[in-house]
Formats: sequence, C-alpha cells, structure tokens
Amino acid sequence: MSFSRKKQFALRAVSAALAALLAPLANAFTPFVIQDIQVNGIQRIDPGAIFNFLPVKVGETFDDAKASESIQRLYSSGFFNDVKIDTDNNVLIVTVQERPTIASVSFNGLREFNDKNILQALGQVGFSEGRVFDRSMLERAEFELKQQYLAKGKYGVEVTPIVTPLPRNRVGISFDVFEGDLAKIKEINIVGNTSIKTSELLDQMQLTTSGMMTWYTGTNKYAREKLEGDIERVRSYYLDRGYLEVQIDPPQVSISPDRTEIYVTLTVNEGDRYSLTDVKLAGDLLGLETQIEPLVKIKGGEVFSAEKTNQTVSAISDYLGGLGYAFANVNPNPVLDRDAKTAELTFYVDPGRRVYVRRIEIGGNVRTRDQVIRREMRQQESAWYDSHDIDTSRDRVDRLGYFTEVDVSTSAVPGTADQVDVQVNVKEKPTGMINLGVGYGSTDKLMLTGGISQDNIFGSGNSLSLQLNTSKSNRAAVLAHTDPYWTKDGISKTTSLFYRRTTPYDNSYSEGDYEVTAIGTGLNFGIPISENDRIYMGVNFEHNRLDRLDPLYTPLAYQDFVREFGKSTNAFIFNVGWDKDTRDSAIAPTRGGYTRLSADVATMDLRYHMLSAQQQYYVPFGSNYTLALNGLVDWGKAYGGRSFPVIKTVYAGGIGSVRGYEGASLGPRDSLTGDFLGGSRRVVGNVQLYLPFPGATRDRTLRWFVFGDVGRVDNPGGSCPIGKSTDPARDACGWKYSAGVGFSWQSPMGPLELSYGRALNSKPGDEKQAFQFQIGTGF
Repeated sequence: MSFSRKKQFALRAVSAALAALLAPLANAFTPFVIQDIQVNGIQRIDPGAIFNFLPVKVGETFDDAKASESIQRLYSSGFFNDVKIDTDNNVLIVTVQERPTIASVSFNGLREFNDKNILQALGQVGFSEGRVFDRSMLERAEFELKQQYLAKGKYGVEVTPIVTPLPRNRVGISFDVFEGDLAKIKEINIVGNTSIKTSELLDQMQLTTSGMMTWYTGTNKYAREKLEGDIERVRSYYLDRGYLEVQIDPPQVSISPDRTEIYVTLTVNEGDRYSLTDVKLAGDLLGLETQIEPLVKIKGGEVFSAEKTNQTVSAISDYLGGLGYAFANVNPNPVLDRDAKTAELTFYVDPGRRVYVRRIEIGGNVRTRDQVIRREMRQQESAWYDSHDIDTSRDRVDRLGYFTEVDVSTSAVPGTADQVDVQVNVKEKPTGMINLGVGYGSTDKLMLTGGISQDNIFGSGNSLSLQLNTSKSNRAAVLAHTDPYWTKDGISKTTSLFYRRTTPYDNSYSEGDYEVTAIGTGLNFGIPISENDRIYMGVNFEHNRLDRLDPLYTPLAYQDFVREFGKSTNAFIFNVGWDKDTRDSAIAPTRGGYTRLSADVATMDLRYHMLSAQQQYYVPFGSNYTLALNGLVDWGKAYGGRSFPVIKTVYAGGIGSVRGYEGASLGPRDSLTGDFLGGSRRVVGNVQLYLPFPGATRDRTLRWFVFGDVGRVDNPGGSCPIGKSTDPARDACGWKYSAGVGFSWQSPMGPLELSYGRALNSKPGDEKQAFQFQIGTGF
C-alpha cells in the first residue's frame, strides 16, 4: 500500500471513530428551522456565551452537521465536562455540565518561597484562582512548582496536590510540599582541556564544591542558570586567550540516588590558538581615523583577545555616541587562516545618522519633584545626543540616594530620523529613616548610635537630620540641614548645630576622668568644579568647656591649658578644602582613588591652624585582588603667641591608622598621669592587599587582607613628654611599624573589621594590642 493510500485510510479511520464518539451526543436530526434555543445546566456561565459558541441562530436551519459542529465548539471552549444536544418541537435544547472553577489555592510546608511569588509563577502557566479547573492544568501547576524548587537545587522535593470539592461547582486546591534537603555540588569535572589547567577554569566559575564559607555564599548550590553563566565565563576565558574555535558541549549533570549531591562534567574542545596578523578599520569613519585608531585596544602580532576586542567595540561606540551618533554599530570580523593559525581582524564601523534629544521625560517620581532630577541631568534637551552625558546623568541621579532603581533609556521619535527622547524612570525609596545601632570597638568599647533623618524632605532634595552617638570616650549630637542646590550652579549649603563631649583617651595609669564639652554651630558651602571634584569652605563657632578637673589626676597638659586659656573658650574656626573621588564604590572599592585637602584656621581664644591631606589609591590585580594604598598627614601649629590647644590634638594607633598598637596610643604621654595626649602632627601610611575569602570569590563585601602600617604622632619643634617617670615610653614620638592579617565584612549590623597585627619595632612603654576589631563604623 502506498504512503498516500495509507494516509487516506488513516483519515477515514479517525473520521469514523469521531463519528462514533459523537453519535450518542448528537442523535440524527431531520433538518428543521429553529424556533427557540434552550440552555440547561449552566450555573456561572452566561447563556449569551453559549449562544456565541453555537454555529446557528433562531430562524436558521439545523441539521446533523450543525449538531456535530455545536458539540465540538462547546467542548473546545474548555468550560464543560459534558455536552448534549436534543430537540423538541423545533426547539434546540443544549444541556451542559460545567467544569468547576478554582476557588482557592493554598500551600502547606512552603518555606523556601513566598506564597505570592509562587502564585505568580503558577499564574504564568494558566493556574490561578477563578480559572476553570481541569486535571491537565493541575499537572502543569505541579510540574511548575517542582521546577521552582529544582532551580533552587532542591531535588528531593515532593509535591502532592489535594482537590477539595466546594459548593456552587467550585474546588479548593491545596499543595502539600515536602521540600527535602538541598542538593549540593559534590564534584565539578572538566575534561578535554590540555592548554589551560583545570584549576584556572574552575576559578572562573561561580559554582563550587562545598567549602569553608559556602554556607554563607551558597556557591555550592546547583542552579541551571548559574551553570549556564559559568559556561559562558569559561568560554570567554578561552576567547580572551586566542582560542577562537573553542566549543563547550552541553554539561552532563547527574544526581546521587538520595538526591542530595550533584556531579557536573564539562567537556571542552579547545581548538587552535590564533594570533593576529593585522587589525584594520573599515566602513564610514567620518574622516575621524586619527581619533578612532587610538581607541583600538588590540594590535597586530598579539594573540587574539575577545576582551580587548569588546573593549575596542565599546570605546569606538562610546566615542561616536559622544558625538551624537546614538545608533552607531561596530562589528568585529576575524578572518581565520587555519593552516597558519592566524587571523585578520577588521572592525566595520557604521555610525548611522547623527541625532539630537527632543525631550527628557521623567517618570516614576511620586514625591520627588521633577526639578530635583532634572538638575542632575548633564544631557540637555534640544542638544546633540551625548552618550557620555547620559551615563553621567544616570550616575548623578542614582547618587542622590532617593531611588532604589534608576533607568535611563532612549527611543526614536516616530516619523523622524534624527531625534530621540530620553526617558528617566525612577523607583522611589523611603528617604526618611529612624536608625538605632550598637557597635563595639577595642578602643571605644560599647558604642550606641541613633538618629532621625529625611534625605528628601517634601521632595525638594534637601536633607534634615539629627544624629546621636555615645561611647566610652565620645558623646555627640548633631542637627544638620543641607540644601544641595542652594544655587542653580550646584553650590550646596549645610547649616548645623552640634554638641560633643569627650573624655580623652587614657591608659591604665589614670585614676580619674575629665570632660571636654563643645557646643557650636556651623555654616558650610560646597562648590562643584567638575564631576568628581568639589571645594568646601565654611565657618564654625565653637564654645569649649573643661569640667571635672582634679589637680591630682588631671593631666598636666590640661592643667596648663586651663592656666593659659581658662576653663571656657570661644573660637571661630574657618575651613576650606577640596576633595576628588574616582572610586568605583564607597563600600568596597576595587579601583580609583580619593584625594582630600583641607585647612582649619581658628581665631578668638584659640589661635591655631590645622592642615590635613589624605590620598587613597585602589589598584586591581585580576578580578579578585585589590591593592589599597592610603596616606594621611595632619599638621597643626599655633600663632599669635599662643600654644597649640591640647583639646585639638590628633591621635593614631589602632584600626584606621597603625594596627598592632593600642588605639590612640601613639605620641606624647602626660608626665603626671601617663594619659595619651595626641599631638599637633600626625603621619600615617597603610598598604593593604585584599584577597577573596575562601568560598566567597565574588562577594566583595566579604574579604580578608594582609597589611603593613606605619605612623607617628608628635609636636613639631616641641617637646615630647614620655609619660610617668616610673614607667616611661622610651620612643613615644618615633615611627611605629606593624604588619598583620585581617578580615572585613559589610555585615547587617554595619562594617565589621577584625585584624591581628604585630608591632614590628615596639619600644619599652609602648602599648601594644595584637587583636583589634570594630563594628558599627567604617574603616
């Protein structure tokens, strides 16, 4: 029998079976004209919906063909379990049995997910409250629920659906979930690699086998999406090293019989390594060859690198985008010579049409005023499109801190070829905050902080805050208001009221405390001179008072201060400064730098000046190591025949300066009490190498480090008291060196740092402290 005849025979068999199936439902009818249509059995569905399914209306002829078509249409709607067609005196009678609807969906034993999120996932496969219920839909919902758990690495999950009939033809669906244990990665094997070591390839992957910190990072939990990302990272690693034809087969994933351990195998076909014979530019270069050629990061004679190729594409696209070519396209095309294992790389440049921005549209801001966002925009309306200005605008809006999401996009204006609109969509976050915190440090001991602040008061962009903190040596309250755009040019103004009470750092020799209380107000201005540079200037008025003085236990330095200045002093302190911040992150920077220069000049009762400078550099080594360099210098001097006030000295020692020595212990000591006095000059240098924490390679908030510190505190041109004669510090004002290891973590309670440092050149009388930690304040 030919294929065509077989096909015809099969169709006849199917038709015969379908006719046999429908025959009991649609009995043979003598054609008649319908006088009325009667519907029976409906409970929720409107009769009009059934009339719409029927292929006939009142007044039309009804026959066997129409009967079969009516039944097929009603069944295909999915609303009915049973359909029957009858007639009575030219009246068409349709009898249906409706399928139940889902009245409720609930879960028992669900811990890994939120009920709302799971309901949304089930809704995407058509299973939700109010939908018509059928068994196939329930099976799809059960499968989708299991898939959600498999994506989390829980392969032992068991899902049991329970269907409960309810009145009015409804059902309640309950899923009993046994989540089971988490499946963890036991082994990751890579085969086929001969040129690159397996350890190098494993370092590129996020997924790992169980280790010391995987309980925190979760990198040992298998997830299909993560594995796909790891495969792309391995492929990129090969492409960056010239393996243009590398192929990675689909991964083989197996699970242990108890469904708790995962085994992953990747098969790599490396191919040959290609070097470049030539790198060329082609296409429409707009006569800018001399400007574009320096942007090519990869050169002839080098091994092909996908990273450098992508950097070149990005650099050329960004350059053209800065000139208004919003839709520039740069396409790299390597031509391979497989015999010589070389390639010729050509970048084809298509700048497209130059465009300008018609409008900038702000959306998503309910409380924040449009002008607060618009004044951060560096891209202007009716100006040429500039991708650099748009990127800068997005960063500036994000740095306001008022929004959880900032999305800047462009769209072509319909009907034009040279205009785009820029859409800035934001999602606001609560900017008012009441905060309470507890910290502990090896120097300040218990620290309590609290405050109330509103960073975007009335949607104006202004901030108002009240901050309180207290510790063993310091207590402070500061009320401040900042207007970041006091002028249209971006000059900020900050006014403040403050109260500070300080009990100077002392050591075990001290038997009494004394207090320095400062009350004052300040007015400061910030003037932007570039995107990363800002000049500060202002003035503070400060009233200081010394209390709880005891001639037997108060350090001589403070007694001398009272004899010269009195217990109470007043001073205007004028300040000016400049800072530049190019760090990629204020929390865990990996590249960039920070520079700060400032000068304070005090008048009236206190007459001194203090010059300060700080420089930080962050240098990345690969993707996981960062070298941090920090230098800090303070230099103070009195004028007008006065002494430098001891209440304005600076301190060093401990976390933040020279670890391995007790906090604030460097420099002069009082000859009566042995208290740490600080000095008018401070020099500190730090070098720190951040390394990834085992098992947390890509978590920048969790790192360990090795460090080396150097510093000194003294009084230039003055004496250096070395403490009590019974136990003096032999070299209190000399250079101090230390080295050690440490651990830093941006914990939910605040920045945490622990360090173990060894004093390398300690002298008799130095206060050493090997183990130090701080929580609740930044490094």
